[in-house]
Amino acid sequence: MRCPYCQALDSRVVESRSSDDGDAIRRRRECVECHRRFTTYERVEERPLLIIKKGGNREQFNRAKIIAGLMKACEKRPVTMDQIEDMAGQIERELRDEYDREVTSQAVGEKVMSRLRVTDEVAYVRFASVYRQFADLDGFIKTINQLRLEMRSEGERC
Repeated sequence: MRCPYCQALDSRVVESRSSDDGDAIRRRRECVECHRRFTTYERVEERPLLIIKKGGNREQFNRAKIIAGLMKACEKRPVTMDQIEDMAGQIERELRDEYDREVTSQAVGEKVMSRLRVTDEVAYVRFASVYRQFADLDGFIKTINQLRLEMRSEGERC
């Protein structure tokens, strides 16, 4: 495994364990050259899942894009990297379970929003504002009011 710091090809495994969801093996490695530590994940290679974009073109599912979107939405929020990794894993697992080979980017965005809604309300609104491309303040306020109503109705059920 190539060291991300010095690009050396030799590293040793310091610790291995299964991820929380059991979909991957997490390995802590130490570079033989620079002695810095880094984490790698080993996953089963899944069948390709294609994302159908708004314009109709298709691209292969990229978990890193989900993580990047979650990180941007959760920036300066009390959401840990482990939570972001878990959300990305859950989203990917749900997509692979529900869709055979192709899924729309809209369905992916909705899955991300549903995870963010229960994790952090501010991150949810941030993601929704970019994902739904609000044209004006009214659309933004409508989303916030809808979130408030949903949160109230969930509180009444408890």
